[in-house]
Amino acid sequence: MKNYPFIRRALYMLIAVAISVSSTSCNSEKEHHSEAEANFLVTQPIIKDTFLIKDYVSQIHAISHIEIRAQEHGFLQKIYVDEGQFVKEGQLLFQIMPKLYNAEVNKARAEVDFARIEYQNTKRLADSNVVSPNQLALAKAKLDKAQAELSLAQVHLEFTEIRAPFDGYIDRFHVRLGSLISEGDLMTTLSDNSYMWVYFNVSEAEYLDYQSNLKKDSMMKVQLQMANGKRFKHGGVVETIEADFNNETGNIAFRATFPNPEGLLRHGETGSVKAETRLKDAMLIPQKATFEILDRKFVYVVTKDHRIKAREITISNEMPHLYAVSKGLKENDKILLDGLRKVSDGDKIHFTYRDPSTVLSELELYAE
Repeated sequence: MKNYPFIRRALYMLIAVAISVSSTSCNSEKEHHSEAEANFLVTQPIIKDTFLIKDYVSQIHAISHIEIRAQEHGFLQKIYVDEGQFVKEGQLLFQIMPKLYNAEVNKARAEVDFARIEYQNTKRLADSNVVSPNQLALAKAKLDKAQAELSLAQVHLEFTEIRAPFDGYIDRFHVRLGSLISEGDLMTTLSDNSYMWVYFNVSEAEYLDYQSNLKKDSMMKVQLQMANGKRFKHGGVVETIEADFNNETGNIAFRATFPNPEGLLRHGETGSVKAETRLKDAMLIPQKATFEILDRKFVYVVTKDHRIKAREITISNEMPHLYAVSKGLKENDKILLDGLRKVSDGDKIHFTYRDPSTVLSELELYAE
């Protein structure tokens, strides 16, 4: 009987544990019952025309971007511009020491003068029948040859002056004052940034959709988001599509042309092209009305007896706050809008219906 106090305490402890477990179970059942009996918001899909903004990583190029190379050899005598400077067509950029070429021009000019005098003398003799016509023809050929050599020497002299072939921006110099330049050496590059070509890659399916919906003489209008996240204020149009698909990526390159009057865009920049795609009679639902299981999208559909059933759906397009659904729903289906984590498949719920147009306006969707 000495063990009675110990047995009594153990019995009290077992009873306390049983009461605690029972209380917890009851509370859990009450909470689940309370959640199931809560009032939820329900809406429907809406069918309407809207638009989708798609982003494409892009590369920005000047419409003309060329290398300025030396056409003659010699020492670089003068540099007339600076890196990054805007230059006009015909403006002098570099001067290669011209002394040797000046000497060649002077020599060629002297030979022309000699050949002209010889031809004139021969012509007087030929007019007097002192020499044959063949001798006159040889004198004329000699004069023509000397004039051609003078023209060639003058061209070589002109090549010592390197001028801008068009308006544009000078890039980094690859030579310095006093450098020994060889024919073909790269001096700098020149970019015409008045208009910019922006290239972006499009998938085969998107290309086919674009070509199928393209109207005669119409052009796809696009916007450009720059690297700092700001929208470039001038819009662009897609004017060119490359001839071939890339076999490795399955993409084809589109080229959009953007005016660049302020010169803000430069050759080699990156950005994001934003292209607007029209969606006709799209079935739209709020993103928050969906849940995901193993990378598959589901919604809770409310049955006639107010029970919820999970149903898989197929998403065709994604927009801010919204999904466009291609399979799995009908227009008159009612779907659970909130509290998705508070219910389970098969639960019976109380709900309040919310008009889908009102739901869309609350989501701040920009649709037409």
